Amino acid sequence: MAAGRALRLRGMIRKETLQILRDPSSIAIAFVLPVVLLFLFGYGVSLDSYHVPVGLVIEAPDAATASFRGAFEHSEYFRPVLYRDIRAAEADLAAHRIQGIVWLRADFERRVLAGDGGAVAVRVNGVDANQARITEGYIQGAWLHWLEEHAGVPLRGARLEPRVWFNAALISRHFLVPGLIAIIMTLIGSLLTAMVVAREWDRGTVEAMMVTPLHIGEMVVGKLVPYFLLGMGGMLFTVALAVWQFGVPLRGSFALLLGSGALFMLVALGMGLLISILAKNQFVAGQIAIVVTFLPAFILSGFLFEIRAMPVPIQVLTHVVPARYFVAILQSLFLAGDVWPVVLPNLGALALLALLLFALVRKKARKRLA
Repeated sequence: MAAGRALRLRGMIRKETLQILRDPSSIAIAFVLPVVLLFLFGYGVSLDSYHVPVGLVIEAPDAATASFRGAFEHSEYFRPVLYRDIRAAEADLAAHRIQGIVWLRADFERRVLAGDGGAVAVRVNGVDANQARITEGYIQGAWLHWLEEHAGVPLRGARLEPRVWFNAALISRHFLVPGLIAIIMTLIGSLLTAMVVAREWDRGTVEAMMVTPLHIGEMVVGKLVPYFLLGMGGMLFTVALAVWQFGVPLRGSFALLLGSGALFMLVALGMGLLISILAKNQFVAGQIAIVVTFLPAFILSGFLFEIRAMPVPIQVLTHVVPARYFVAILQSLFLAGDVWPVVLPNLGALALLALLLFALVRKKARKRLA
Protein backbone atom coordinates (compact mmCIF):
# COMPACT_ATOMS: atom_id res chain seq x y z
CA MET A 1 0.00 0.00 0.00
CA ALA A 2 2.83 2.36 0.86
CA ALA A 3 4.51 1.50 -2.43
CA GLY A 4 1.32 2.34 -4.30
CA ARG A 5 0.99 5.65 -2.48
CA ALA A 6 4.59 6.53 -3.28
CA LEU A 7 4.05 5.62 -6.94
CA ARG A 8 0.93 7.79 -7.18
CA LEU A 9 2.67 10.70 -5.43
CA ARG A 10 5.68 10.41 -7.72
CA GLY A 11 3.42 10.42 -10.74
CA MET A 12 1.61 13.53 -9.51
CA ILE A 13 4.90 15.35 -8.86
CA ARG A 14 6.13 14.40 -12.33
CA LYS A 15 2.90 15.66 -13.90
CA GLU A 16 3.17 19.06 -12.17
CA THR A 17 6.89 19.32 -12.94
CA LEU A 18 6.24 18.78 -16.64
CA GLN A 19 3.45 21.34 -16.47
CA ILE A 20 5.88 23.91 -15.03
CA LEU A 21 8.50 23.15 -17.68
CA ARG A 22 5.91 23.53 -20.45
CA ASP A 23 4.66 26.84 -19.07
CA PRO A 24 7.21 29.65 -19.64
CA SER A 25 5.23 32.04 -17.40
CA SER A 26 6.05 29.95 -14.30
CA ILE A 27 9.78 30.16 -15.01
CA ALA A 28 9.45 33.87 -15.72
CA ILE A 29 7.66 34.55 -12.43
CA ALA A 30 10.24 32.54 -10.47
CA PHE A 31 13.44 33.89 -12.09
CA VAL A 32 12.77 36.83 -14.42
CA LEU A 33 10.35 38.78 -12.20
CA PRO A 34 12.78 38.78 -9.22
CA VAL A 35 15.49 40.31 -11.43
CA VAL A 36 13.11 43.03 -12.65
CA LEU A 37 11.90 43.88 -9.13
CA LEU A 38 15.39 43.83 -7.63
CA PHE A 39 16.78 46.16 -10.27
CA LEU A 40 13.78 48.48 -9.99
CA PHE A 41 14.00 48.74 -6.21
CA GLY A 42 17.76 48.34 -5.94
CA TYR A 43 18.58 51.10 -8.41
CA GLY A 44 15.33 52.94 -9.13
CA VAL A 45 13.91 53.36 -5.62
CA SER A 46 15.95 55.03 -2.92
CA LEU A 47 15.11 56.53 0.45
CA ASP A 48 18.41 58.41 0.38
CA SER A 49 18.80 61.97 -0.86
CA TYR A 50 21.93 63.26 -2.54
CA HIS A 51 22.75 66.59 -4.18
CA VAL A 52 19.68 68.30 -2.71
CA PRO A 53 19.43 71.83 -4.21
CA VAL A 54 19.63 74.26 -1.29
CA GLY A 55 19.76 78.04 -1.53
CA LEU A 56 22.45 79.83 0.50
CA VAL A 57 21.51 83.45 1.16
CA ILE A 58 24.63 85.29 2.38
CA GLU A 59 23.93 88.91 3.24
CA ALA A 60 27.48 89.86 4.27
CA PRO A 61 30.20 87.56 2.89
CA ASP A 62 33.24 87.11 5.15
CA ALA A 63 35.58 84.35 6.33
CA ALA A 64 32.96 82.76 8.59
CA THR A 65 30.27 82.62 5.90
CA ALA A 66 32.83 81.29 3.42
CA SER A 67 33.68 78.50 5.86
CA PHE A 68 30.01 77.65 6.36
CA ARG A 69 29.40 77.76 2.61
CA GLY A 70 32.26 75.29 2.13
CA ALA A 71 30.50 72.80 4.42
CA PHE A 72 27.69 72.67 1.84
CA GLU A 73 29.82 72.78 -1.28
CA HIS A 74 31.98 69.84 -0.21
CA SER A 75 29.06 67.66 0.88
CA GLU A 76 27.57 65.02 -1.41
CA TYR A 77 24.18 65.70 0.15
CA PHE A 78 23.85 69.29 -1.08
CA ARG A 79 23.97 71.24 -4.32
CA PRO A 80 24.15 74.81 -3.00
CA VAL A 81 22.82 77.76 -5.01
CA LEU A 82 24.10 81.17 -3.90
CA TYR A 83 21.83 84.21 -3.41
CA ARG A 84 22.40 87.72 -2.14
CA ASP A 85 18.71 88.44 -1.60
CA ILE A 86 16.21 86.37 0.39
CA ARG A 87 13.33 87.27 -1.93
CA ALA A 88 15.02 85.69 -4.94
CA ALA A 89 15.66 82.51 -2.94
CA GLU A 90 12.05 82.36 -1.73
CA ALA A 91 10.82 82.75 -5.31
CA ASP A 92 12.95 79.76 -6.39
CA LEU A 93 11.74 77.76 -3.38
CA ALA A 94 8.12 78.46 -4.37
CA ALA A 95 8.94 77.37 -7.93
CA HIS A 96 10.51 74.11 -6.57
CA ARG A 97 13.87 74.96 -8.13
CA ILE A 98 15.45 74.51 -4.69
CA GLN A 99 14.31 72.37 -1.74
CA GLY A 100 15.42 74.62 1.09
CA ILE A 101 16.98 77.95 2.08
CA VAL A 102 19.75 78.63 4.57
CA TRP A 103 19.77 82.37 5.30
CA LEU A 104 22.96 83.76 6.87
CA ARG A 105 22.04 87.20 8.15
CA ALA A 106 24.33 90.21 8.49
CA ASP A 107 26.94 90.04 11.28
CA PHE A 108 26.74 86.25 11.06
CA GLU A 109 29.98 85.50 12.94
CA ARG A 110 29.32 87.99 15.74
CA ARG A 111 25.80 86.71 16.27
CA VAL A 112 26.94 83.08 16.32
CA LEU A 113 29.63 83.76 18.92
CA ALA A 114 27.09 85.67 20.99
CA GLY A 115 24.76 82.66 20.92
CA ASP A 116 22.12 84.49 18.88
CA GLY A 117 19.78 81.86 17.47
CA GLY A 118 18.64 84.26 14.77
CA ALA A 119 21.99 84.23 12.97
CA VAL A 120 20.74 81.49 10.64
CA ALA A 121 17.21 81.00 9.33
CA VAL A 122 16.07 77.90 7.46
CA ARG A 123 13.18 77.50 5.03
CA VAL A 124 12.25 74.04 3.72
CA ASN A 125 9.81 73.00 1.00
CA GLY A 126 7.19 70.93 2.84
CA VAL A 127 5.14 69.72 -0.15
CA ASP A 128 6.90 66.35 0.13
CA ALA A 129 6.91 65.85 3.90
CA ASN A 130 9.45 63.02 3.82
CA GLN A 131 11.88 64.98 1.64
CA ALA A 132 11.36 68.03 3.87
CA ARG A 133 12.36 66.05 6.99
CA ILE A 134 15.42 64.66 5.21
CA THR A 135 16.50 68.12 3.99
CA GLU A 136 15.96 69.67 7.41
CA GLY A 137 17.99 66.93 9.06
CA TYR A 138 20.85 67.34 6.58
CA ILE A 139 20.94 71.10 7.12
CA GLN A 140 20.87 70.71 10.89
CA GLY A 141 23.68 68.17 10.73
CA ALA A 142 25.82 70.49 8.60
CA TRP A 143 25.15 73.39 10.99
CA LEU A 144 26.10 71.45 14.13
CA HIS A 145 29.22 70.06 12.46
CA TRP A 146 30.31 73.54 11.39
CA LEU A 147 29.74 74.95 14.88
CA GLU A 148 32.06 72.39 16.40
CA GLU A 149 34.73 72.19 13.72
CA HIS A 150 34.97 75.72 12.35
CA ALA A 151 33.33 78.26 14.60
CA GLY A 152 34.90 76.83 17.74
CA VAL A 153 31.60 77.13 19.57
CA PRO A 154 31.20 74.31 22.12
CA LEU A 155 27.72 72.81 22.29
CA ARG A 156 26.20 73.23 25.72
CA GLY A 157 25.47 70.09 27.70
CA ALA A 158 26.46 66.55 26.75
CA ARG A 159 28.14 66.10 23.39
CA LEU A 160 26.31 63.91 20.92
CA GLU A 161 28.43 61.11 19.48
CA PRO A 162 26.20 59.10 17.12
CA ARG A 163 26.96 55.48 16.33
CA VAL A 164 24.88 53.75 13.66
CA TRP A 165 24.61 50.00 14.06
CA PHE A 166 23.86 47.36 11.38
CA ASN A 167 23.76 49.83 8.45
CA ALA A 168 26.53 52.27 9.23
CA ALA A 169 26.52 53.87 5.79
CA LEU A 170 22.75 54.45 6.03
CA ILE A 171 22.23 52.96 2.56
CA SER A 172 18.52 52.46 1.99
CA ARG A 173 19.21 49.69 -0.55
CA HIS A 174 20.51 47.50 2.29
CA PHE A 175 17.15 47.94 4.00
CA LEU A 176 14.94 47.56 0.91
CA VAL A 177 16.49 44.57 -0.85
CA PRO A 178 16.14 42.03 2.03
CA GLY A 179 12.49 42.98 2.46
CA LEU A 180 11.96 42.67 -1.28
CA ILE A 181 12.94 38.99 -1.05
CA ALA A 182 9.81 38.39 1.04
CA ILE A 183 7.65 40.21 -1.53
CA ILE A 184 9.13 38.15 -4.37
CA MET A 185 8.61 34.87 -2.52
CA THR A 186 5.01 35.87 -1.78
CA LEU A 187 4.46 36.43 -5.50
CA ILE A 188 6.12 33.15 -6.49
CA GLY A 189 4.40 31.05 -3.84
CA SER A 190 0.89 32.46 -3.81
CA LEU A 191 0.43 33.56 -7.44
CA LEU A 192 1.72 30.35 -9.01
CA THR A 193 -0.10 27.98 -6.69
CA ALA A 194 -3.30 30.03 -6.93
CA MET A 195 -3.52 28.72 -10.49
CA VAL A 196 -2.88 25.07 -9.65
CA VAL A 197 -6.35 23.66 -8.90
CA ALA A 198 -8.11 26.51 -10.73
CA ARG A 199 -6.31 25.38 -13.90
CA GLU A 200 -7.69 21.88 -13.43
CA TRP A 201 -11.21 23.31 -13.11
CA ASP A 202 -10.74 25.37 -16.27
CA ARG A 203 -9.50 22.37 -18.25
CA GLY A 204 -12.13 20.03 -16.86
CA THR A 205 -9.54 17.58 -15.57
CA VAL A 206 -10.66 17.67 -11.93
CA GLU A 207 -13.32 15.06 -12.56
CA ALA A 208 -10.74 12.82 -14.23
CA MET A 209 -8.48 13.02 -11.17
CA MET A 210 -11.40 12.28 -8.85
CA VAL A 211 -12.00 8.87 -10.41
CA THR A 212 -8.34 7.85 -10.03
CA PRO A 213 -7.00 6.09 -6.90
CA LEU A 214 -5.23 9.38 -6.05
CA HIS A 215 -6.08 10.60 -2.54
CA ILE A 216 -6.73 14.26 -1.72
CA GLY A 217 -3.57 14.52 0.39
CA GLU A 218 -1.46 12.96 -2.34
CA MET A 219 -2.86 15.38 -4.89
CA VAL A 220 -2.14 18.39 -2.65
CA VAL A 221 1.42 17.27 -1.84
CA GLY A 222 2.09 16.31 -5.45
CA LYS A 223 1.05 19.75 -6.62
CA LEU A 224 2.97 21.64 -3.92
CA VAL A 225 6.38 19.92 -4.10
CA PRO A 226 7.40 21.20 -7.58
CA TYR A 227 6.26 24.73 -6.75
CA PHE A 228 8.09 24.60 -3.42
CA LEU A 229 11.32 23.67 -5.19
CA LEU A 230 10.71 26.35 -7.83
CA GLY A 231 10.10 28.95 -5.11
CA MET A 232 13.21 27.99 -3.17
CA GLY A 233 15.24 28.17 -6.38
CA GLY A 234 13.88 31.66 -6.95
CA MET A 235 14.78 32.59 -3.38
CA LEU A 236 18.38 31.38 -3.72
CA PHE A 237 18.70 33.25 -7.01
CA THR A 238 17.35 36.42 -5.38
CA VAL A 239 19.66 36.12 -2.36
CA ALA A 240 22.64 35.66 -4.68
CA LEU A 241 21.70 38.83 -6.57
CA ALA A 242 21.20 40.74 -3.31
CA VAL A 243 24.65 39.80 -2.00
CA TRP A 244 26.78 39.86 -5.14
CA GLN A 245 25.05 42.42 -7.33
CA PHE A 246 23.76 44.91 -4.76
CA GLY A 247 26.37 44.37 -2.06
CA VAL A 248 23.90 43.72 0.77
CA PRO A 249 25.81 42.07 3.64
CA LEU A 250 24.57 38.68 4.87
CA ARG A 251 25.70 38.65 8.50
CA GLY A 252 23.49 35.83 9.72
CA SER A 253 23.53 32.09 9.17
CA PHE A 254 22.78 30.94 5.63
CA ALA A 255 21.25 27.74 7.03
CA LEU A 256 18.89 29.80 9.18
CA LEU A 257 18.02 31.92 6.15
CA LEU A 258 17.30 28.79 4.13
CA GLY A 259 15.17 27.26 6.91
CA SER A 260 13.12 30.39 7.53
CA GLY A 261 12.71 30.83 3.77
CA ALA A 262 11.40 27.27 3.45
CA LEU A 263 8.89 27.89 6.24
CA PHE A 264 7.70 31.12 4.65
CA MET A 265 7.42 29.40 1.26
CA LEU A 266 5.12 26.82 2.84
CA VAL A 267 2.94 29.65 4.16
CA ALA A 268 2.85 31.30 0.73
CA LEU A 269 2.02 27.99 -0.94
CA GLY A 270 -0.73 27.40 1.60
CA MET A 271 -2.29 30.78 0.82
CA GLY A 272 -2.09 30.18 -2.91
CA LEU A 273 -3.48 26.66 -2.71
CA LEU A 274 -6.40 27.75 -0.53
CA ILE A 275 -7.27 30.45 -3.08
CA SER A 276 -6.93 27.91 -5.89
CA ILE A 277 -9.33 25.48 -4.23
CA LEU A 278 -11.94 28.16 -3.52
CA ALA A 279 -11.77 29.82 -6.96
CA LYS A 280 -12.74 27.71 -9.96
CA ASN A 281 -11.32 30.16 -12.49
CA GLN A 282 -7.65 31.01 -13.14
CA PHE A 283 -8.29 34.69 -13.76
CA VAL A 284 -10.32 35.07 -10.56
CA ALA A 285 -7.72 33.09 -8.59
CA GLY A 286 -4.92 35.35 -9.88
CA GLN A 287 -6.79 38.53 -8.99
CA ILE A 288 -7.59 37.25 -5.50
CA ALA A 289 -3.95 36.24 -4.98
CA ILE A 290 -2.74 39.73 -5.86
CA VAL A 291 -5.27 41.49 -3.62
CA VAL A 292 -5.10 39.11 -0.66
CA THR A 293 -1.39 38.23 -0.62
CA PHE A 294 0.79 40.58 -2.69
CA LEU A 295 -0.71 43.97 -1.82
CA PRO A 296 -0.82 43.35 1.97
CA ALA A 297 2.74 42.02 1.82
CA PHE A 298 3.85 45.12 -0.08
CA ILE A 299 2.09 47.69 2.11
CA LEU A 300 1.64 46.12 5.56
CA SER A 301 4.80 44.05 6.06
CA GLY A 302 7.18 46.83 7.09
CA PHE A 303 9.01 46.47 3.78
CA LEU A 304 8.47 50.12 2.85
CA PHE A 305 6.37 51.64 5.62
CA GLU A 306 7.16 51.52 9.34
CA ILE A 307 4.46 49.46 11.07
CA ARG A 308 4.71 51.45 14.33
CA ALA A 309 3.82 54.61 12.40
CA MET A 310 0.53 53.11 11.20
CA PRO A 311 -2.81 53.61 12.99
CA VAL A 312 -3.41 51.07 15.75
CA PRO A 313 -6.19 49.15 13.89
CA ILE A 314 -3.87 48.74 10.89
CA GLN A 315 -1.04 47.61 13.17
CA VAL A 316 -3.35 44.90 14.50
CA LEU A 317 -4.24 43.89 10.93
CA THR A 318 -0.57 43.42 10.05
CA HIS A 319 -0.38 40.43 12.39
CA VAL A 320 -2.26 38.30 9.84
CA VAL A 321 0.17 39.26 7.05
CA PRO A 322 2.83 36.49 6.88
CA ALA A 323 5.33 38.72 5.08
CA ARG A 324 5.50 40.93 8.18
CA TYR A 325 7.29 38.16 10.08
CA PHE A 326 9.58 37.13 7.23
CA VAL A 327 10.63 40.72 6.49
CA ALA A 328 11.71 41.10 10.13
CA ILE A 329 13.70 37.86 9.91
CA LEU A 330 15.36 38.86 6.63
CA GLN A 331 16.37 42.32 7.79
CA SER A 332 17.81 40.84 10.98
CA LEU A 333 19.75 38.07 9.21
CA PHE A 334 21.14 40.34 6.50
CA LEU A 335 22.02 43.42 8.53
CA ALA A 336 22.40 42.31 12.17
CA GLY A 337 23.02 38.56 12.21
CA ASP A 338 21.36 35.72 14.12
CA VAL A 339 19.41 37.84 16.60
CA TRP A 340 17.35 35.10 18.20
CA PRO A 341 14.94 37.36 20.14
CA VAL A 342 13.87 38.66 16.73
CA VAL A 343 14.09 35.43 14.73
CA LEU A 344 12.39 32.95 17.06
CA PRO A 345 9.07 34.79 17.69
CA ASN A 346 8.70 35.47 13.98
CA LEU A 347 9.48 31.86 13.09
CA GLY A 348 6.87 30.77 15.63
CA ALA A 349 4.27 33.06 14.04
CA LEU A 350 5.07 31.68 10.57
CA ALA A 351 4.79 28.09 11.83
CA LEU A 352 1.39 28.85 13.38
CA LEU A 353 0.16 30.44 10.14
CA ALA A 354 1.39 27.44 8.14
CA LEU A 355 -0.53 25.03 10.39
CA LEU A 356 -3.71 27.10 10.17
CA LEU A 357 -3.50 27.47 6.39
CA PHE A 358 -2.90 23.79 5.70
CA ALA A 359 -5.68 22.83 8.10
CA LEU A 360 -8.00 25.04 6.04
CA VAL A 361 -6.62 23.58 2.80
CA ARG A 362 -7.31 20.07 4.01
CA LYS A 363 -10.85 20.94 5.11
CA LYS A 364 -11.76 22.81 1.92
CA ALA A 365 -10.09 20.26 -0.34
CA ARG A 366 -12.12 17.43 1.14
CA LYS A 367 -15.30 19.45 0.78
CA ARG A 368 -14.73 20.79 -2.74
CA LEU A 369 -12.74 18.00 -4.39
CA ALA A 370 -13.85 14.82 -2.68
